[in-house]
Amino acid sequence: MKKALFILAMAAAVIGCQNSKKVEEQYFVDSGTTYVHDALEPFVHSGELPGAISILYKDGVQETCAIGYADVAAGRPITLDDVYMQCSQTKGFCGVTAAKLVEEGKLDLDDPVSKYLPEFGELWVLTDQAEDTKVLKKAQNVLTVRMCLNHTGGFPFEISAKRADVRGGGWSGGAPLRQTASIAAASPIMFEPGTREQYSNTGIDIAAAVVAEITGMKWEEYLKQEVLDPLGMTSSTFWPTDEQLATQIEMYQYLEGKPAMYVSENGNQQRPYNDSHVFASAGAGLWTTARDQVKFYKMLMNLGVGENGVRILKEETVKNLLAISSRPKNMGGYSLGLTAPVEDSEEAWFGHGGAWGTQCSVNWHKKQLKMWVIQSNGGPQPWSTPLQQAQQAFFESEIVDSAVNAYTGRTE
Repeated sequence: MKKALFILAMAAAVIGCQNSKKVEEQYFVDSGTTYVHDALEPFVHSGELPGAISILYKDGVQETCAIGYADVAAGRPITLDDVYMQCSQTKGFCGVTAAKLVEEGKLDLDDPVSKYLPEFGELWVLTDQAEDTKVLKKAQNVLTVRMCLNHTGGFPFEISAKRADVRGGGWSGGAPLRQTASIAAASPIMFEPGTREQYSNTGIDIAAAVVAEITGMKWEEYLKQEVLDPLGMTSSTFWPTDEQLATQIEMYQYLEGKPAMYVSENGNQQRPYNDSHVFASAGAGLWTTARDQVKFYKMLMNLGVGENGVRILKEETVKNLLAISSRPKNMGGYSLGLTAPVEDSEEAWFGHGGAWGTQCSVNWHKKQLKMWVIQSNGGPQPWSTPLQQAQQAFFESEIVDSAVNAYTGRTE
């Protein structure tokens, strides 16, 4: 097994293979390894992979890699400060806001949604349909906030107002959160609440509307006040500025054995990204940067404490509400806006991915994290296996204890 030499990352240091101009305090020891860079380099050289960001972390030690380009045609290198759409990774942020209200005694996850949003007092289930008829039956089960957050509420992926084939639609278009919830309540649901699972942006948006009702704030404002600002996530927003978008990680369609093809936009996230057609979406709408996003996931990994020392959630809140599934065991693992194991163990990871290929998950037992950032419109990804092998090599590599102890202040 290759033995890695770990050195302290200084504030102005270039970390791993990252390319970034931003200078700020680092809360980790640089691994000095290039496992992911070495695995990805052939695919970047061939053009199959335009650019990618990887962050691997274990118990205070981090390998950071930003390789290739955010914009191939412009020759603009990818950096940790480039904005990108994280899509469904936004769901975890909604889960954290709901978890905060639970620990403050303001929300019970098994409360009926109708306690906060009265229009959910009567729901109708679509039980059958033909070419010219639909059969509806009044729902017998009570829809709870928990069901909305773990995709067992019976809602479709999106409401009709967010159709990707309509200009101005998409995940962040079509309707604000409160209106999204009302449209969902007036539309037929797919099954009795709590009896099946169906991945749904709509359910998460309904949960965000509940958070807004309880707090008396717009959900996105509450998120900024209670999560983004305390963690120092100053570049994360639902409305990126023109200046931020000038450094956007562009989207590409991957092609087999050929350089990737630039894609201007996906219908589910339509340009312009910051005009009046854009509404905050808890299911998929938050723009971020790698430097920002890793702060959120390190907070989860550290059981509620950000790497800057700010506590967002209590330790038990993360363990019991976010790091373990809240579904019935026969429905797979999902907690509050995050994929999570059905049973906890030393090997248990939780986190979320996004439609454009972003992914981050953490293991709080081992203090490990793996983050991956691309902007993919689909296609083959031949680097997947080499990437997984590189990740495994990092997590299996030997840590020089003296370096970690020097950084953390440990004596044992």
